[in-house]
Amino acid sequence: MKVMKFGGTSVGTPQRMREVAKIFSPQEGEQTFVVLSAMSGTTNSLVEISDYLYKNNAEGASSVINQLEQKYMQHVAELYTTEEFRTKASEFLQKEFMYLRSFLKASNFSATEEKIILAQGEIMSTNMVTFHLQEEGKKATLLSALDLVRTDENGEPDLNFIREATVKRLRENPNFDIYITQGFICRNVKGEIDNLQRGGSDYTACLIGAALQTDEIQIWTDIDGMHNNDPRVVEHTEPVRQLYFEEAAELAYFGAKILHPTCIQPAKFAGVPVRLLNTMDPTAPGTLINNDIQRGTIKAVAAKDNITCIQIQSSRMLLAYGFLRKVFEIFEQHKTSIDMICTSEVGVSVTIDNRSRLPEIVGELRKYGTVQVDNDMCIVCVVGDLASGNVGFETRACMAVKKIPVRMISYGGTNYNISFLVKAEDKKRTLQALSETLFNKD
Repeated sequence: MKVMKFGGTSVGTPQRMREVAKIFSPQEGEQTFVVLSAMSGTTNSLVEISDYLYKNNAEGASSVINQLEQKYMQHVAELYTTEEFRTKASEFLQKEFMYLRSFLKASNFSATEEKIILAQGEIMSTNMVTFHLQEEGKKATLLSALDLVRTDENGEPDLNFIREATVKRLRENPNFDIYITQGFICRNVKGEIDNLQRGGSDYTACLIGAALQTDEIQIWTDIDGMHNNDPRVVEHTEPVRQLYFEEAAELAYFGAKILHPTCIQPAKFAGVPVRLLNTMDPTAPGTLINNDIQRGTIKAVAAKDNITCIQIQSSRMLLAYGFLRKVFEIFEQHKTSIDMICTSEVGVSVTIDNRSRLPEIVGELRKYGTVQVDNDMCIVCVVGDLASGNVGFETRACMAVKKIPVRMISYGGTNYNISFLVKAEDKKRTLQALSETLFNKD
C-alpha cells in the first residue's frame, strides 16, 4: 500500500480532480490510501467567514457562504456525468452549507467553532472526489480523519491511537482499492474537532504512512520535487533526486516551502520513504527522502527570510557561569525560538524569525549587557554531507560568499548544514554565488 497526499491546487477544479483521480487509481492487486486537502481558496473563505462571525457580522459571513456555495455547485455540474451522482453531491453540499449557516446564529463565536468551520473544506473536497471515483466505477471509500487522527494533551499526534484506529478502520472496510481521508483535521484529547497546524495534510499523510508501515508516502505538489536552489531566484536549478531525512528537514526549516520540517519526522522514525512528486508531470521521478546518506555530497541551498539578529555583549560577563542560561531563559519565557547562535568570550549573537515579542526580549536582555538588533536579515543554508571529516567542504561554501558581507556563520550544530546570515538585500547574489560554486558542472 502507498499513501498519497494531494494539496489544494491538485483538487482546485473539477478538471484537476479528474486528473489526480487517474494518478491514484492503483494497479491491479494494489491499494492506495489518499489524503486530500481542501480545494484551493476554500480555507481562505472559511477563515473569512469565521472572521466575520468573531465580529458578530452575520450578514458578511452569509455573503461569503453564498459565494462559496455557488462556486461548489458549479463544480458539481462540471465534475459529474450522471444525474445520480450530481444529485448525491448536491444534496451533500447543501447539507454542508446549511451547517455553515447554522453558525450565523452563534452568540459567542469562539476558536472551537472556528476549527469546526475550517474542517468543512477538507470534508467537502474528500466527499466530492470519493463520489467521482464511485461514479467512475472505482472501489473507493471515505474514512473520516476525525475517526483516525487524534492529538494528545500536549497537542501532539497520539501515534498509538492513530495506528490502532487506522488499522481498525481498514479491517472493517477490507474490499476497497482506494481509501480517501482528509488532511490537516483531527480531534483533540477532549474529542473536539481540531487541526494538526504544522505541516497540515503532509503531516497527516506521514502519520498514516508511518502507522501502517506503507511501502512509500508520496507528497504530490505542483513542482518536480525539491530543487537544489530556489528556482524563483536562481536560474537553471535542478531537482534533487535523493535526500537523507535530516537533509530534507534542514532544507524545509530554512526555506524550502515544498515541505514543513516536522511533517516527515513520523516517516523517518518508522523508516518509511517519502517521495515528492509533481501532479503536472506524473512521470517525473521527483525527490526520494529516506534514511540513506550519500557521503561526500552537497545537495542543496535554501534561504529563510525575515530574520532578526540580536547581539548581546558584556565584558562583565566574561566567562561568567550562567550567562548563556540567563539569555536563553529570556527567549523561553517569551516563547520565541532561536534559529542560529554564535558565541564568544564576551557575547552571544542569535537570530529569530518571530518579532512579536522583540521589545520585551530586548528589554530583558539589556539587564545583562549591550544589545544590538539587526533587522531585514536572511539565513542562507547549504545542506548535504557536511561532517567535519569531509575536508574542504565548508571552505567551498565560504569561498562562494567571499564577496558578500556575512554577519554570522553557523557550522557544526549538525553534520548536514552550514548557514550564513546575510542582509536581505544580499540574498539573491548569495544564492547565485553558492549555486555557481557548488553546482556548476562547467
